Amino acid sequence: MDTIVVLFNRDLRVHDHPALAEACARAGRVVPLFVLDPAIEARHRRDFLHETLHDLRSSLRTRGGDLVVRRGDPAEEAVRVAGETSATRIWAGGDVSSLARRREGRLAGACRARRLEFRLFPGVTVVPPAALTPSGGDHYRVFTPYWRAWSATPRRPVLGPPERVRLPDGLDPGDLPEPSSEPFGVVRGGETEGRRRMAEWVDAGLARYAGTRDHVAGRTSMLSAYLHFGCVSPTELVELACARPDAEDYVRQLCWRDFYYQVAYAFPDLGRRDYRPRADLDWAGDGDAAAAWREGVTGVPIVDAGMRQLRREGWMHNRVRLIVGSYLTKRLRIDWRVGVDHFAELLLDGDMPNNCGNWQWVAGTGNDTRPYRTLNPLRQARRFDPDGEYVRRYVPELASLPDDLVHEPWRSPAPVRGYPPRPLGGELRA
Repeated sequence: MDTIVVLFNRDLRVHDHPALAEACARAGRVVPLFVLDPAIEARHRRDFLHETLHDLRSSLRTRGGDLVVRRGDPAEEAVRVAGETSATRIWAGGDVSSLARRREGRLAGACRARRLEFRLFPGVTVVPPAALTPSGGDHYRVFTPYWRAWSATPRRPVLGPPERVRLPDGLDPGDLPEPSSEPFGVVRGGETEGRRRMAEWVDAGLARYAGTRDHVAGRTSMLSAYLHFGCVSPTELVELACARPDAEDYVRQLCWRDFYYQVAYAFPDLGRRDYRPRADLDWAGDGDAAAAWREGVTGVPIVDAGMRQLRREGWMHNRVRLIVGSYLTKRLRIDWRVGVDHFAELLLDGDMPNNCGNWQWVAGTGNDTRPYRTLNPLRQARRFDPDGEYVRRYVPELASLPDDLVHEPWRSPAPVRGYPPRPLGGELRA
């Protein structure tokens, strides 16, 4: 009886999982495998991951299978499990980061050496990263033409979950780590919770997105972490959104996600090297100013609120991400890689392509066609947090200030106790 090992990576779901669906349709036995790799398990995302794995195991067990869990190098463990189960094939979802592609290369080589079929499936994006190319180039460097091509591309059909998963007899599934009693972040992991949030967002939140998406005190879909771990399918989310009126603004954001994935696929060094090198940049070092930025004590309330939200919740509103990024790179002149590393450590939705792509965009070294663009934090705060609700929530030292001073506490007649009275980079004007 044919056996296929399906290696889960960032596709931790049973709905719309191309590798799992085809394996269950074609093979008598399927081994859903996840390998806990100690080399890449980020501390602040650990609880979300563990919650997600428990949920995935439950979903597979209701279908007669199980989630097989091992620890170590994913390529080595996948081949080992294939040997234990006499599997002839190892299938997995493809990814774009240099780390993922090196892992895929090792696994492909190990499969060749053992005469196992190795196959990568789509699923991490709506349109596969290398599927769209402009005339005369290997990828799109500007978003708008990519959006036009992406919008005109037929999408693969959304797949239902397998009705049954048949695991080989006698295989030890392994133990899953338990989530912390005090998990980090504002969202809980797992496909079940992700699908609940997705349905709620499409039914009740999507209609107001275009008019409120930049209001920093509100929440948007809060689906980014579920997309990062693959608890929900980006293809299914786009299909559900497109069935509703006035969904274009939100679908464009999902297209931005695919855009940066195709950039990272073509430019694997996106996280370390300038995408568009500029000779006029002289970055400051990672010193006291960067430390104040990380801790949220720069003296610029909208910046400090964002950085404290990140540290407390593992999430930050996208508009605020742009504001704090512009402040670090354009005001303090600190290397964008400092920001990338800090965000990567704390964000629950810390996708390499999007994190690095956005940071390079705001620093002027990436895909922005206006590299010298600067976001003035005071102007942004007045526009997108006009009553100071967001700042008061995360910088409680300023809670008693009136609306006209909450974004500029250094103008207050009396110093604000416990808060830096002047901005780190000198007084700001808008």
